[in-house]
Amino acid sequence: MISVLVVDAQPLQRFGFRVLLESTPDTEVVGEAANGAEAVRRASELRPDVVLMDTRTPGVDGIEATRRIVAAGGRSRVLVLTTSDVDRYAFAVLRAGASGFLLEDTRPEELLAGIRAVAAGDAVIAPALTRRLLDAVADRLDDDLGGPGREDPRLGSLTGREREILVAIGHGLTNGEIAHRFTLSESTVKTHVGRVLAKIGARNRIQAVILAYDLRLTRPVQRC
Repeated sequence: MISVLVVDAQPLQRFGFRVLLESTPDTEVVGEAANGAEAVRRASELRPDVVLMDTRTPGVDGIEATRRIVAAGGRSRVLVLTTSDVDRYAFAVLRAGASGFLLEDTRPEELLAGIRAVAAGDAVIAPALTRRLLDAVADRLDDDLGGPGREDPRLGSLTGREREILVAIGHGLTNGEIAHRFTLSESTVKTHVGRVLAKIGARNRIQAVILAYDLRLTRPVQRC
């Protein structure tokens, strides 16, 4: 059973999520919160598997609440729901440590699949969507992304191949695309990706993408 804390400023929205989740055999709502500060407190008390987080909570917003929940180092993983303002929220949400990012018009079955994926330790944003999101917020990244890469202790533990894999992840490539690029089997790529995430301390693929951008190992996709 996957335990979920529902965070939304609107009572009707919280009720809708509760009805959906409690009608599904493998999910249960263990609590609700109407604002970010309450979400942080209830996440600490209830230790849910997944926090379903709205970005537009009053007072402490969902992005800051996500940052605090992740920083606490507990078991809870955060799945953020927001409006179509992808360019406004996406990068901040992912940098805060969220394990997933979905729009509020996501279909119920996709939301449930996202909750299950996050609870299992995966990221729910597909690599292609990760690439689109990062491109959408490229103007918010630090200047001179094309400059020389900054050395970081986390990179020192990577082999040459693993560093290549990290750069490919940063470009938003799928495992299949990485396998084709380096003439490897997908199972080998999956093993490499797992080792890269472990060595750099990333909870999921999304955080690996952000690290690749932060360290200037890759740069936003240039539009024609």
